[in-house]
Amino acid sequence: MKMRFAKSQHGFTLLELMIASIIGLIVMAAMTSLFRTAMNALLTVTQRAEAQQNMRAAIDLLTKDISLAGSGLPTGGLQLATNGGATKVACNQGGTCYVPADVYPNSGTGSINYMYGILPGFANGVQNNAVIPNAPAAVNDSITSIYCDYNFPLTNFIFTFPGGPPPGGAATVTVINAGTQPNNILAPGGLNLGDLLLFTVSTAGTGVGNLGTSVTQTAAAVGEITSLPAGGGSIGFASPDPLNFNQTGPNSLAAALAAGGAGTTINVCRLIAVTYFLQVPPAGGTVQVPRLMRQVNGLTAVPVADNIINLQFSYDVINSATSTVDANQPNPIVAGDSPALIQKVNIWVMAQGMIPGKTTSQSMYLASSVAARNMSFCNSFSSSTTVCQ
Repeated sequence: MKMRFAKSQHGFTLLELMIASIIGLIVMAAMTSLFRTAMNALLTVTQRAEAQQNMRAAIDLLTKDISLAGSGLPTGGLQLATNGGATKVACNQGGTCYVPADVYPNSGTGSINYMYGILPGFANGVQNNAVIPNAPAAVNDSITSIYCDYNFPLTNFIFTFPGGPPPGGAATVTVINAGTQPNNILAPGGLNLGDLLLFTVSTAGTGVGNLGTSVTQTAAAVGEITSLPAGGGSIGFASPDPLNFNQTGPNSLAAALAAGGAGTTINVCRLIAVTYFLQVPPAGGTVQVPRLMRQVNGLTAVPVADNIINLQFSYDVINSATSTVDANQPNPIVAGDSPALIQKVNIWVMAQGMIPGKTTSQSMYLASSVAARNMSFCNSFSSSTTVCQ
């Protein structure tokens, strides 16, 4: 009788196990590397999309305000009062000034406090001169655009001045056409403390135009609202005011309104003096995120877009002396060009997309140009004749 012996089952040798383990580790490492690459690519795309979204929001608002610059202002700008010193730019009612040491510029003829439709702020674009982390070495600029607010037409209201013109008296607002027009000047979107009102006074002149008609002479001045009683009524223009508009003497609001006589027409509009600048929140928070701020008149600044680390402007300005365009001027006032003749504003915005808890970031520029369609312009009839309007 034959006996059957079971064959022994051979397992993996130690060498085979080691080889299999190494191959498995290589495969897992490759998969991990691919997964990490995919996640990094996703983070990169997310950061770039966030940066682009912030920059587009910033450019959209900048474009809107700059394109309206100069609308409703007197041709060539407006001389403000100077008896009380320089008028401030980008300050609120609490005394906080967002743009370092910025005031209304000179007109080029030695007079201070001149209001143009665009006020360039070269190398003056970060609140408190704060250092922006990860920003390039380039300068940061601010810009102020000034125009009449036609979305809130003050032609709906009659302005009278009991006790004399401001600041000696108060402006009393009486509503006309109450059935069809807004009947509350303090309604949402209406007037606020710190708002600027442009008063344009038209009086009959003594000169004669080309067609034999009487020439109309105008005076204009700006006042800052310092008090608004509930429900309308008297609007106060006290002096001194936070922005130093309500001064006395030549070119003041009182002087402009006193220039009118019988049959005088006074047009009033709310000015929008909007300044864009960069702000770095104070230390102590979770992350110090630099952001683009927008400040209107004498109101508190509000954020527009986060992670904006660089803001620059240059200007295409007509040189009235040479009848040519001085292109890409970063500081036209220092270059001897008048801000009243700015024709185009070139904008560069740099944003940074930072993922919380990460050390990597994505930064990129977005550039645009805006035509200043409401500013003055010059016509050249010959090599020696240039007329600016």
